[in-house]
Amino acid sequence: MRRPALALATLAALAASAAPPVVAAESVGGPRAFSFVALGDMPYTVPADYERFDRLIAAINRLRPAFSIHVGDTKSGSTACTDAAFQTVLDQFRTFEQPLVYAIGDNEWTDCHRTGSDPRERLARVREMFFPDPEKSLGRAPMAIESQARAMPEYARYVENARFVRNDVLFVTLHVVGSNNGFETREPAAATEYFERNRANLAWLAASFAKARESGARAVVIALQANLWDIRDSVGTIPPASGFRDTIQAIEREARAFGRPVLLVQGDYHTLEVTGFRDTRMRLVPGVQRLQVMGETEVHAVRVVVDPDMPGVFSFVPLIVPENVKP
Repeated sequence: MRRPALALATLAALAASAAPPVVAAESVGGPRAFSFVALGDMPYTVPADYERFDRLIAAINRLRPAFSIHVGDTKSGSTACTDAAFQTVLDQFRTFEQPLVYAIGDNEWTDCHRTGSDPRERLARVREMFFPDPEKSLGRAPMAIESQARAMPEYARYVENARFVRNDVLFVTLHVVGSNNGFETREPAAATEYFERNRANLAWLAASFAKARESGARAVVIALQANLWDIRDSVGTIPPASGFRDTIQAIEREARAFGRPVLLVQGDYHTLEVTGFRDTRMRLVPGVQRLQVMGETEVHAVRVVVDPDMPGVFSFVPLIVPENVKP
């Protein structure tokens, strides 16, 4: 989805805080601290942005985070949804030297009708290409992950929903996308797909939080593509017809029961934001933070420092590639 870009003046200010290249293992806090890089909504304007995305990947590789998470939208919604377009980005994903976890975006499939493709067929192809082994991440040094397709056989189709644990912090990805989560009641096939995927997402979220509680996890990170509060047609509340309502309510419910820090990482709106998490009545939910990553014209990322032994657990540093700042 196309959203306003981050102001150039803000980017220029943030560029001063970009982390310098390192060659040794990172030191970011206490003995169990680590960092990961969050990014998404890129490469967007293709082929022009392929070079910019390569520069960002090179910067991430120099930083050497524990892993990176891409929250989807690997092209704009107006770009054709061809196998060749998918393959180009997949080849770029394979140049991440550390593990890369990918959450599917809407531009990869729900919006493909705009360029003459069938969305459900394109989704099947994305799953086939990007998740050949659902229990391994992408990147040159893939890490083991747990897939919903294997952990919950009744949802065998959902190879993209994954989770893993690092230093008592549980990470979980959900296939929740922009364009109202693909919920289109005027097209029966789209509505059927939405309801089935929504059930899978809710089941995966509940099972993952149950695992976090049982294991004594210090925090949970949820990664998905959509800005859940796309409420242009409502005032002060999330309407019942929203494809995001169930997800918001489930995150609130599980976070309150968990009682420890929760971070939601999402893209969709293309501007850097760190805010609280709001319920369906737009009230802040205690203990939950929301990170919205940059994207589209802003081909940069965010380094998330995770210290499970600190009260807040999470802190954030923009990763700005100066050559990618457009005049």
